[in-house]
Amino acid sequence: MNKNLLLIFTRNPELGKAKTRLAKKVGDETALEIYKFLLERTRNISSEVKTADKAVYYSVKIRENDIWNPDIYQKHQQFGEDLGVRMKNAFKNGFDAGYKKVLIIGSDLYDLSSKNIEIAFNELDTNDVVIGPAEDGGYYLLGMNSLEENVFKNKKWGTETVRKDTLTDLKDKKVKLLEFKNDIDVYEDIENIPEIMNTFINSK
Repeated sequence: MNKNLLLIFTRNPELGKAKTRLAKKVGDETALEIYKFLLERTRNISSEVKTADKAVYYSVKIRENDIWNPDIYQKHQQFGEDLGVRMKNAFKNGFDAGYKKVLIIGSDLYDLSSKNIEIAFNELDTNDVVIGPAEDGGYYLLGMNSLEENVFKNKKWGTETVRKDTLTDLKDKKVKLLEFKNDIDVYEDIENIPEIMNTFINSK
């Protein structure tokens, strides 16, 4: 077993439930196509991470025959009444299973690379927590080498205050901030990504 565990939080790709803010501009079907594209991209870059075991956490129910190969990815159900509790439970599962470093990413980033993930794990050699800051005030990556329960409590998830409040919770810890990246939530997030625009928008 690796000492590192990469958690991937996904939403089940269902029409009308994927990327709802983006869908207001491009429609439900195109938003779903874009989310499936991002899911496959997340799978591809995560499968290239050689220094960690991987676990997919499904939002609604575990899928057996999907893009996540069970020989590579452990499969779990997210559990808890809000995102913070669900993430805390996933981290706790990882540490309880014996992993020394646990790191979480979402599945809606275009410009995340396997190298970014490897760097994040390496930073946990000399830091307590590593955070990948998102441009919207949240984070696209969170890693730690022991469970910091405070970061999962008393947050307004999905708002611009999440990262600031998280850093306040960690003021007594050694935290490494990675480079800023932008997760995809609204139309403006895809306008400067030619691959997405040309494949899903301009070709319509």
